[in-house]
Amino acid sequence: MTRTPGRLARLRTVLGRRQTDLRIVLEEITNAHNAAAVLRTCDAAAILHVDLIQAEPAPLPFNQAITTRADKWLVLHHHPSPAACYETLKAAGFQIAAADLSPKAIPHTELDYCRPTAIVFGSEREGLSPAARDGADVRIKIPMFGMVQSLNLSVSAGIILYEAVRQRLARGFFDSPRLSPEEFEKLLAGWMEL
Repeated sequence: MTRTPGRLARLRTVLGRRQTDLRIVLEEITNAHNAAAVLRTCDAAAILHVDLIQAEPAPLPFNQAITTRADKWLVLHHHPSPAACYETLKAAGFQIAAADLSPKAIPHTELDYCRPTAIVFGSEREGLSPAARDGADVRIKIPMFGMVQSLNLSVSAGIILYEAVRQRLARGFFDSPRLSPEEFEKLLAGWMEL
């Protein structure tokens, strides 16, 4: 890839805004189109880490026309189960917020996304597994007022992520890098090779 001063400055700016303590978790997503759209939204919202829960380790064939190769700017983590994923995230201090339509869910705007947060989305057809739902610290939902009571995965992810971005912008989370200098330089070196 061309290493111009302008490109290096752009990489530094984008990497400096990455939110290391805001993550998306996708459980058993089967629709590559939806997964690709979520990854593109993650890149746009300055997410760095995306966790994929898949019992079968076969990777999703992301639709490159949809991601516009956004996945190359993300760090993907694979977990065999919700328990394995949640154990890792909770040990790192994350609150686990499961997107869910149950009566126990609170409106997504009531959650404090300025805390380290992992937002979990279930499969398009089945939603969250009982293990993913029950293992979460909190359940969140997008208030809906029409006849349809669910949204497409990528739409839901975008709505919830941009509430998190709104809260973090208001608190200055994008004003200085959240990565350690060592992590920043390591990721920058990798990005320069892309």
